Amino acid sequence: MAAKYVYDFVEGNKDLKDLLGGKGANLAEMTRLGLPVPPGFTISTDACRAYLSTGDVPAGLFAEVADHLHRLETQMGRTLGDPDDPLLLSVRSGAKFSMPGMMETVLDIGLNDTSVHGLAAHAGDVRFAWDSYRRLIQMFGRTVFDVPGEEFEAALTAEKALRDATADTDLDDAALRHLVDVYKKVFQTHTGREFPQSPHEQLRLAVQAVFRSWNAERAVVYRRQERIPADLGTAVNVMAMVFGNLGEDSGTGVAFTRDPATGARGVYGDYLENAQGEDVVAGIRNTMPLSQLATVDRRSYDRLLELMARLEKHYRDLCDIEFTIERGTLWMLQTRVGKRTPAAAFVIANQLVDEGLIDLDEALRRVTGRQLTTLMFPTFDPAATPKALARGVPASPGAAVGRAVFDSARAAAATGPVILVRRETNPDDLPGMITAQGILTSRGGKTSHAAVVARGMGRTCVCGADAIDIDGDSFRVGDTVVREGDVISIDGATGDVYVGSVPVRPSRVARYLDGTIKAGEDPLLRAVGRLLAHADARRRLGVHANADTGDDAARARRLGATGVGLCRTEHMFLGERRPLVERLILATSDEERQAALDALLLLQRKDFIEILSAMDGLPVTIRLLDPPLHEFLPPLTELAVRVARAEERGEDPGADATMLAAVQRMHEENPMLGLRGVRLGLVVPGLFAMQVRAIAEAAAQVRADGGDPRPEIMVPLIGSVQELEVVRAEIEQVLSTVDGGRSARIGTMIEVPRAALTAGEIAPVAEFFSFGTNDLTQMGWGFSRDDVESAFFSRYLELGIFGVSPFESIDATGIGRLIRIAVDEGRAANPGLTIGVCGEHGGDPDSVHFFDEVGLDYVSCSPYRVPVARLEAGRAAVTGEGSDSR
Repeated sequence: MAAKYVYDFVEGNKDLKDLLGGKGANLAEMTRLGLPVPPGFTISTDACRAYLSTGDVPAGLFAEVADHLHRLETQMGRTLGDPDDPLLLSVRSGAKFSMPGMMETVLDIGLNDTSVHGLAAHAGDVRFAWDSYRRLIQMFGRTVFDVPGEEFEAALTAEKALRDATADTDLDDAALRHLVDVYKKVFQTHTGREFPQSPHEQLRLAVQAVFRSWNAERAVVYRRQERIPADLGTAVNVMAMVFGNLGEDSGTGVAFTRDPATGARGVYGDYLENAQGEDVVAGIRNTMPLSQLATVDRRSYDRLLELMARLEKHYRDLCDIEFTIERGTLWMLQTRVGKRTPAAAFVIANQLVDEGLIDLDEALRRVTGRQLTTLMFPTFDPAATPKALARGVPASPGAAVGRAVFDSARAAAATGPVILVRRETNPDDLPGMITAQGILTSRGGKTSHAAVVARGMGRTCVCGADAIDIDGDSFRVGDTVVREGDVISIDGATGDVYVGSVPVRPSRVARYLDGTIKAGEDPLLRAVGRLLAHADARRRLGVHANADTGDDAARARRLGATGVGLCRTEHMFLGERRPLVERLILATSDEERQAALDALLLLQRKDFIEILSAMDGLPVTIRLLDPPLHEFLPPLTELAVRVARAEERGEDPGADATMLAAVQRMHEENPMLGLRGVRLGLVVPGLFAMQVRAIAEAAAQVRADGGDPRPEIMVPLIGSVQELEVVRAEIEQVLSTVDGGRSARIGTMIEVPRAALTAGEIAPVAEFFSFGTNDLTQMGWGFSRDDVESAFFSRYLELGIFGVSPFESIDATGIGRLIRIAVDEGRAANPGLTIGVCGEHGGDPDSVHFFDEVGLDYVSCSPYRVPVARLEAGRAAVTGEGSDSR
């Protein structure tokens, strides 16, 4: 039986996104619901994958398309290419996930030098027909044959200047006929062929262009950014045309069932009279607010609100709807679960729970740790905000400060924060939009390309700032000129644009989570608090913090940490304490060494008292000294130069010579793989014993003061069980001499691949494991993060070798396998073993899900990532237990 590649809209539903793509599945769903959808059909993602694997369309595809086209022609009573009453088609891409980097829509397929006259006669509007024809040539040339869009825009601008017109709607049919001729010449110049006159050839070429666009550079960049699988392919949606450019009783728009920026209920969107859909999303003309449609066409407005309410109830979520009004008749062209800002995501999820449309588990699935991270970013300080230079549409919240850059490629290559400034953006701008801190456009509204993409990526965006007159690499507002490289600030919550750097202040979400302010009636803070509380109730994973001071520990506790998973004692030896370590290293006798250790003991004990008190009643895992010893000594080259200069002058180099000898004695070519961690403790007598005594005495003091200290001692960089056995014996001996022998738990970090592979041997000697995923990743991959991230990671990401840096998100396939082995073999040898992770992966959303899956007991991360880890741990618990089939 031949493969089926094409499906009429009546054959699908919203659950077939894998096969029909998101757009096709939702068109089918609206058709199934009886909404006014122009008829059409979808070419499946199976056909795209077949095309991508062979470089050609699968056998029989266009014969199947012809069959479905014939049914569409019968239904519409028109024929593609008919010179008297032509059927016209739109062709749109539509992958499972919304991808702004995919091919743009091609409208009006079927027009040629003959059928344009038939369209004019049937519509009774000659201008409309020639306007549609020039749009087809422009869209087809740009999207199917990669003709530079600027060439068409330049021709349109020249035509308007020639006719003294301010907008394209001011051009009459004679001007549009002339523009068609100019567009044809532009097309032929860039393609070497005439514009295709066969409507069926236009359709075939457009379908193949959609398939090719799956691997276009901008699509690949977006998939990598959003971590979308590269093998999904895209569907192609072919639909009978309806026309919004038939006069003042026609138009096109985009509607949201709630505000995608804030989540507030109401009527949100944009409408453009006498226009086709691409005019709205392209931002080439500024739109009117959707609410004004009520004064233009009350009947269509009321019908639209009715359908919006129906769709939101059906999808149980914010819906993003594209529609066209053709001479007073409303047509629904698309719906999807709408992209939204992080703030709106939390507010809407909470609202839908209150409305009984979803439960709290589903609400938790609909927000993410990355969204919460964005909400914790600073905002502009209103007390320090100067007068705004201009104001546009607040399209995506946030406070962004950076150098103005007017070209996407330059923005993508820039170092340091930049603001991408454009008249309007298009998919080719995607690389610069990903890199930029914020996006500013002089055209477009909340549904323009810039706004939609920015919201999806969590970028600050201000659109439609029409007071800004962009000219090349600068823009002017009145007498003020901003050139490329000048610093500007944009506020995505208000739409304000400022010259210079505007001071920022902590976000209200960050202050709420830190306990500085109360939620009150603030809908965002109430939503964040409610969903975090539910995440805490549902999560299995504990969430600890990496904290090295009492203040850090206290802050982490306020942010919801249930312990300290990593206290790095090496941070306590820097600064003014560094000379004490130098004394320890340079000691030539036991007495000198002990004096240095005694001085350090007093300071360490004070540190531990502060941390244990801040985390009273909660576990505090303290890692014994880990970093390379050279970090506590002056640089070798610097010392050598000082000694040489002293000798040149005939002076005694004194202490510098002594220090140089010590540094030379301890010098290592690769210190990260040298004398550090447990090796340091075994080589420097008394070092670990001093730290253990400080921990035990601190715990005894806190206990004497009525507290409940719960210290845990972690031995770093273990590679063999014998190392841990030797150090554990020393630790237990010290503990036995303090406070009647009341002991701390003793465990180890698993950060050397050999330790992971021999976890079954190590586990019986440990009460807990904590994965140091930073070092485990370095050693597992064989590269140093400090050296390689700037050297070749960008190239690896570009080539697709990495989808994301393995230091950002855990390499589940490789390093993750080491973790699985250690967990399985460690627990088999010691069923009571507690296992956590203390690398920064512990705060990465994707990594948290992996750690939950493999059965860790807790994750530990920096204090400010604790709320994110709490949320994701809760999401990990509910994921897979049943999800909305949106």
